Amino acid sequence: MKTDSPTVICLTPVRNEAWVIEQFLACASLWADKIILADQRSTDSTRVLAAKFAKVTILDNDCSSYNEGYHHKLLLDAARRLPSPRLLIAIDADEFLTPNFGSSDEWRRMLQVPPGTVINFEWANLRPDGSKYWSPAEMMSFGFMDDGTEYEGVTVHSGRIPVPRNAPTFPLHDVKVMHYQYRDWARMESKQRWYQCMERLISPEKSAVNLYRQYHHMDAVRPSDLRDVPSWWYDGYARGGIDLRTVRKEKTYWWDREVLGLFQQHGTWSFSQLPIWDVDWRTVAERHGLANTIATKDPRNLLERFFHRYASLTQSFQHSWLVRRSDKVFRRLLRLQNSRRGLKV
Repeated sequence: MKTDSPTVICLTPVRNEAWVIEQFLACASLWADKIILADQRSTDSTRVLAAKFAKVTILDNDCSSYNEGYHHKLLLDAARRLPSPRLLIAIDADEFLTPNFGSSDEWRRMLQVPPGTVINFEWANLRPDGSKYWSPAEMMSFGFMDDGTEYEGVTVHSGRIPVPRNAPTFPLHDVKVMHYQYRDWARMESKQRWYQCMERLISPEKSAVNLYRQYHHMDAVRPSDLRDVPSWWYDGYARGGIDLRTVRKEKTYWWDREVLGLFQQHGTWSFSQLPIWDVDWRTVAERHGLANTIATKDPRNLLERFFHRYASLTQSFQHSWLVRRSDKVFRRLLRLQNSRRGLKV
């Protein structure tokens, strides 16, 4: 029988999270014994704000490129310098545990699971007004009772924790993870544009069709998928002076500047098959002081414009037989186009 209470360690990568970092750390400080942040060259006030919290340790993520496997391992290695037993909870700065962890019997039982156990949470994606949410069908592995298992990550969409083969799992149904990414819809769209550009460079063999379907999953959420956000999710924190109802929205997003840099480095035509051209990039470049140095004109041809319109109209019923057959045709046409351009496919 496990008797020692583990050190509960929050592991979070950050970059320019000033919009939410104070709320996040105030909430995480209530359930975590230690909070480890890996900061990758934030240019806003993230580090200054984070330094105000006593439980926080800030690491320098010195990786010159974006690599999720690298920053998760950086966090994991730092956590493993702390004494055992250790319960690792790896969540992002825009994610909050529902405030019932202190009264949850599940949470207490989670603290007693054996080493090597993976902790699964329900991921509650909040809609922009904060009154509704939806969750993926599968629970998300955000926690791990550490047993020293080696971590193997990948560059994009890496798992956050070690997941040993045939590991036991502990599902948390009472305590959920509130995901705030969609509370600022424009910010989310900026991030998704950047992700798609990165995937185009990192994994050029991926079809533009698949990228569209993956990065516009939120557009396929049906009204029947939505649930009401219980008021106690907010009120539980509000009683402690933490306001989770209000979302601070920024005027510019660092991902847009990164995308402009990719235009400059690789040319806009390298990203013509991606659905990122509904943005007035000229105006975005002006906001970042780059209007006279980067070409921003929409490079799409008729096929690419037609594909983006088609994909938008069919996203909500993408699994139908007709749409799947049509997607197959577009994959072939777009791949052929890339081959003719000499792009790696």
